[in-house]
Amino acid sequence: MTSFLWKGSRGYRLRPWRSPYLRWRIETYCGWKAEEIGFVDFWRFIWRQRRDLWRFLRWAARMKAAAGARSVIRTPSS
Repeated sequence: MTSFLWKGSRGYRLRPWRSPYLRWRIETYCGWKAEEIGFVDFWRFIWRQRRDLWRFLRWAARMKAAAGARSVIRTPSS
């Protein structure tokens, strides 16, 4: 789960509200203008949408695990 957060806040880990990627995700989710999202707006969004965000992070972790399981190459026994 933390993998998505780590990658999503790359370059902005101490100030995630400035991350263009996270701002874009908020813009596409709720329609706010990405350029107008500041510190207070970011944390208000996180708090109000915490259940949906938690559910999304669990889903992303499951998808990553499923992709990893499929990428394992099995060699036939000799």
